[in-house]
Amino acid sequence: MNLFDLLLQPLAYEFFVRALIASALVGVACAVVGAFVVLKGMSFIGDAVSHSAFPGIVIAYLLGLPIILGGAVAAIATALGIGALTRRSGLRSDAVIGVLFAGMFALGVALFSAIPNYVGDLFHFLFGDVLGISVADLITLSILVALLLFVVRLLWKELLFATFDPLGAGAAGLPVRRLDDLLLILIAVTIVVSLQAVGIVLVVAMITTPAATAQLLTKRFARMITVAAMIGIASSVAGLYVSYAMNLASGAAIVLMETLVFAGALTLVTVRNRMRAVRVGGDQ
Repeated sequence: MNLFDLLLQPLAYEFFVRALIASALVGVACAVVGAFVVLKGMSFIGDAVSHSAFPGIVIAYLLGLPIILGGAVAAIATALGIGALTRRSGLRSDAVIGVLFAGMFALGVALFSAIPNYVGDLFHFLFGDVLGISVADLITLSILVALLLFVVRLLWKELLFATFDPLGAGAAGLPVRRLDDLLLILIAVTIVVSLQAVGIVLVVAMITTPAATAQLLTKRFARMITVAAMIGIASSVAGLYVSYAMNLASGAAIVLMETLVFAGALTLVTVRNRMRAVRVGGDQ
């Protein structure tokens, strides 16, 4: 079997095509929000919010409500709680994040362990199962990603100003606190829409790694988002093919592809910087 056949064979399965579309959408959403996360140094918040979605998912399951709705409510509440407690308690943000992160995830594990029988529908939210995404899930994902991109496009200048220069944005009359809260909500929504693709454990890597890789390659913010989106999409597609060919967990395969791209970019930048240093030294 040649390479062309290997590429076409999985496309005969509808579940694989749905997974490709879903992972591409998630890659774009994570790239857009991830660029803000990386620049503001908020990766730890992303990890906390992703784990905090778990108790909401379990509670929604127990109450017979949409699982994604439960995860979204818990994630957004935790994200806003981190912002509010950091401002009002006088504690460092990492301390507040650590407390809420551990407490919320422990609550989710406790609720999960209280369910009498093994619940596969919940377990895959921990590690992802993009190959099991349904048509209804794909439609919901598309709507949420479209809304997220619309909000970012609508408030692009304000979010950008508040990210690069919060003091200047405040002096210019922008509601910096509300913009920070909005960014936290966007992070929470991105995490929730990414859960089925890569799961709670790996979603922070999906948000952070492509954006961090893009930051190595370009310093312009708009171009950084474009490069991060391309990395997210390409890594998702490659990861799904690797997952299919080697029978690996799809979420783990996608994140491993992104990590390899990051390692390659880091190596390229390091070699380039050393060559420049040698060239400058030689000129002197």
